Amino acid sequence: MNPQFLTGLERLLAEPELARPLAGRRVALLAHPASVTGGLVHALDALANLPDVKFSAAFGPQHGLRGDKQDNMIESPDTIDPVHGIPVFSLYGKVRRPSAEMMDSFDVLLVDLQDLGCRIYTFITTLRYVLEEAARCGKSVWVLDRPNPVGRPVEGLLLRPDWESFVGAGALPMRHGLTLGELGRWFIATLGLDVDYRVIEMEGWRPDDAPGYGWPTGRAWVNPSPNASNLSMARAYAGTVMLEGTTLSEGRGTTRPLELFGAAGLDVPALLGAMRALAPLWMEGCRLRACWFEPTFHKHTGQLCAGVQIHVEDGHYEHDAFRPWRLMALAFKALRQIEPDYPLWRDFPYEYEYDRLAIDFINGSPLLREWVDDPAALPADLDALAAADEAAWHESRRPFLLYP
Repeated sequence: MNPQFLTGLERLLAEPELARPLAGRRVALLAHPASVTGGLVHALDALANLPDVKFSAAFGPQHGLRGDKQDNMIESPDTIDPVHGIPVFSLYGKVRRPSAEMMDSFDVLLVDLQDLGCRIYTFITTLRYVLEEAARCGKSVWVLDRPNPVGRPVEGLLLRPDWESFVGAGALPMRHGLTLGELGRWFIATLGLDVDYRVIEMEGWRPDDAPGYGWPTGRAWVNPSPNASNLSMARAYAGTVMLEGTTLSEGRGTTRPLELFGAAGLDVPALLGAMRALAPLWMEGCRLRACWFEPTFHKHTGQLCAGVQIHVEDGHYEHDAFRPWRLMALAFKALRQIEPDYPLWRDFPYEYEYDRLAIDFINGSPLLREWVDDPAALPADLDALAAADEAAWHESRRPFLLYP
């Protein structure tokens, strides 16, 4: 591990003056399986050893505090932590927004969540909800900051008004380029919250440095959610997450989920050829490999699927050129071109939303779907929409950045 890099958690453990304000107060922790020290000790276990810090409760987001649910949209119950005997409240069960009873269990909430840098990742929404409830109840929130593993790039359309959901916490682009601590600052400002908020900043985070470009060299990867299995997945996720709103497999039920896509009977050579003809620049920064896979669960279970794996882990990876949201948008557009009647959009209840298509909630508006389905719409049309949003976001996020 790079000795010059420390997470907010590690700084809180190493610098007694940072933890001193917690003495005599009831402390709770919102964390998940990737909330670990560089030595791979879970945050709850590590922080419990601090003198004068008394934990009164813990909270688990989607997939749980210590990791109990393997798939999307499976709720977790409230429980008792098996190590420390304190209540663990689920924020992905009976409620997603903490109740008054839950808020009454602490004075200070420490938030230590590894994000993936993508708007749809539900930990962002959970942060918004706890900030809003903390403002209402007069509680303090400290974010123990962690890296955005995909660094500072910005990509995608901004979420439109009336499209907020549990997978869309605010008017962010798909790749927002902020850390969780910075996102908290943005939420407080844009929502006009009056809350006692503090970020324990990282030390030595250099998101422009190769080869990690956001993920510190030598740092162990612990899955923040069950299918976030490595840095390659994180890099591709802002594009491949859109597959959840389609009938195409995103690779769940394989060992490389959200790094590949495909379906039984898909004509991959024709698809890749159409993509190259439409917008070759949108395919840069990575390598695309035609492949075959057979999911053991989820979509296309037990069927041999023809597909494509997105490779972003070797020397051909170009961080600034790789644009996963455009890449997957292009794949959808090319599929519409080669098979106009392909049943692409999946109509099913998605993350507590029942009345509109999942692909639209994922994208924060119907704009991408409408572009895909319009035979006359060109890549330049979507690029113009997205580029305007991206430029606006670069400017609006600037006051909230904490790191060079």
